Amino acid sequence: MTQWNGSSASVASTIGLGSRIGVFGGGQLGRMLAQAAQRLGYQVVVYSPEVNGPAHQVVSESYSRDFADLDSVRQFAKSVDVITLEFENIPASTVEEASRWCPVRPGAAILAMAQHRLKEKSTLRDWGLPVTPFREVSGSGSIEKIGGELGWPLVLKTATSGYDGKGQRKVHSLGEAKICLEEFGEVEVIAEQLIDLEVEVSAIVARNPRGEVAVYPLFMNEHFNHILDVTCCPVPSRWKSLESQATEIAHEIADKMTLEGLLCIEFFIDTKGSLMINEIAPRPHNSGHLTLEACRTNQFEQQLRAVCNLPLGEVTLTSPSAAMANLLGDVWIERKPRFEIALSNPMASLHLYGKSEPKPGRKMGHLTLLAQSQQEATEGVRRLRSQIKGEL
Repeated sequence: MTQWNGSSASVASTIGLGSRIGVFGGGQLGRMLAQAAQRLGYQVVVYSPEVNGPAHQVVSESYSRDFADLDSVRQFAKSVDVITLEFENIPASTVEEASRWCPVRPGAAILAMAQHRLKEKSTLRDWGLPVTPFREVSGSGSIEKIGGELGWPLVLKTATSGYDGKGQRKVHSLGEAKICLEEFGEVEVIAEQLIDLEVEVSAIVARNPRGEVAVYPLFMNEHFNHILDVTCCPVPSRWKSLESQATEIAHEIADKMTLEGLLCIEFFIDTKGSLMINEIAPRPHNSGHLTLEACRTNQFEQQLRAVCNLPLGEVTLTSPSAAMANLLGDVWIERKPRFEIALSNPMASLHLYGKSEPKPGRKMGHLTLLAQSQQEATEGVRRLRSQIKGEL
């Protein structure tokens, strides 16, 4: 294990094959990262409060400890060569303590930005990048002015601890806004203009400490109940110019942040054809799962390459088109899923995350389908999921 002194002199060193990779978080993203790392001979150690999470099941060593247990965090950090993130809701004190003993990539500054919607949007705006119009809410007295500036309805979001639609509410009037703020309680809140949305797309970018940057083709996303439902790639030809713009923005963000690792940038395209950043996530992303089959280097291996300062992998598509459909706990509700249908399709790939208890809205796995066109891939993966559920 390399001795880490916390100085910039150690930043450019390579974490060689066979080294020990630490992962903060024990979910399915950590599971797929561990599997990619193991293929290259790395040892993976997971730190998460969970006891038998998806990532814990595929590694030989794990710490089932609270993130606030800094003695255990210190022990964990001393036992690995580099630490990366599986999700971003990790206390700053945890990352700061770990950073004293080994590199944490992405680091504390990027994590702090991604954890705070107001800081995130303000930073990106100050860099001259297009973001959804927003205002800081300074008490219920400011909301009437904000409504006049941005227009109703508004989207109110807690500045921290929000994901998959949690911590956010669409409000149509001053009265609804005041009720929402009371329910949010004494927390920081950001108000955003409701975008006349054409589509949501996402760009996944990797950057290693030596400064190499790679951006995946743009993914087009469809949501249901605020949870990603289907992702497809490539995007339709009418958005190719916007794809070039999104790629340039992703490259600029990675460089300005001095990113070390993987970052997903979610964009909105409005009905006027304008591209604007919605939010960022410094980790692998649900929309990038199709890269496991559809790209020469999948997002999990790319994360590994980036945090270990290895050459980044090629990100081009290996199929004309691909689509991914999430398998939520709802698939299990009425009857046992017929997974053999997916296994009998030579163009389909089934991924299950090892979660024992299906719940509505819980991500249990996903399907990927390769096809000759975006329409064929998207319609085909939806149909395959319906067949698995016994609806067809």
